[in-house]
Amino acid sequence: MTNMMTLLLLFSSLFLFLSYKFATAYGDFTLMSKKQAKREEIEDKVVWITGASRGIGEILAKQLARLGAKLIISARNEAELERVKQQLKGKHAPDEVKILPLDLTTGEDSLKKAVEKAESLFPLSGVDYMIHNAAFERPKISALDVTEESLKATFDVNVFGTITLTRLLAPFMLRRGQGHFVVVSSAAGKTPAPGQAVYSASKYALNGYFHSLRSELCQKGIKVTVICPGPIETSNESVAKPQAKGSSEKRVPSEKCAKLIIIAATHGLKEAWISYQPVLAVMYLVQYMPTIGYWLMDKVGKNRVEAAAQKGNTYSLSLLLGKKAA
Repeated sequence: MTNMMTLLLLFSSLFLFLSYKFATAYGDFTLMSKKQAKREEIEDKVVWITGASRGIGEILAKQLARLGAKLIISARNEAELERVKQQLKGKHAPDEVKILPLDLTTGEDSLKKAVEKAESLFPLSGVDYMIHNAAFERPKISALDVTEESLKATFDVNVFGTITLTRLLAPFMLRRGQGHFVVVSSAAGKTPAPGQAVYSASKYALNGYFHSLRSELCQKGIKVTVICPGPIETSNESVAKPQAKGSSEKRVPSEKCAKLIIIAATHGLKEAWISYQPVLAVMYLVQYMPTIGYWLMDKVGKNRVEAAAQKGNTYSLSLLLGKKAA
């Protein structure tokens, strides 16, 4: 058994080295082969973004406005949406940008009204792109320490609300014979995420639903692009989540992440991964060599939870080698 473990460690180390050497700095191989967004796929199209009041959603709104999209921006905080709207510049911005306050946890009746409103905001066309960006995430803790309240709050936003909104909007798209769902999932929906078990479970659920949806509806004009980002740096995060000295985590800038999401969507990619290393390498390992990938993640688990409790670097390569991050 010892020899087998040694062989697995050597093999996985070689794989990680090759991933570092040949994988790109920001995304998977297919995504990075696409150099830029197709503007003609965005210009004059109606794009509805949830979670648009901050973070990646706000940056997506700014970049899509510059590409000439007609925007509907949604979040719970209407004042923040107004702030975002006034900062947008483009062919249809800011004057034609529509604000649609939205809480994904309010139930089907409320979401049905939101969908009907969104479909009526641009009389000559309905929603062309639905970008599911809103998400709920709590600080990293052990899987057994998750409360019922946290479990429900996570799934209400990340799964139930998002799926319900999709079920209600899809029939409008089907009647037009076209529509595109862009789902901002997570690397945690592709690999185990010690310390984020419930968040990871919610993202696995999203991936399963939307890949199944695409397979059912792709021949009827409906496209689905699932985006799996690793750690992303947002302007809000540095204030909202202070970290201990020396514990900085390497994160992809939100501007770069948003740009790659738009590239993936306009090229019709079914799935795209966005991250720095070592997360990207681990995703490849779990995807293509699951026995080794899960074995490595088992070595990471305990140390990652402890690192999170100490506000340490939860994406450090040292965790893969069985060491606690400082």
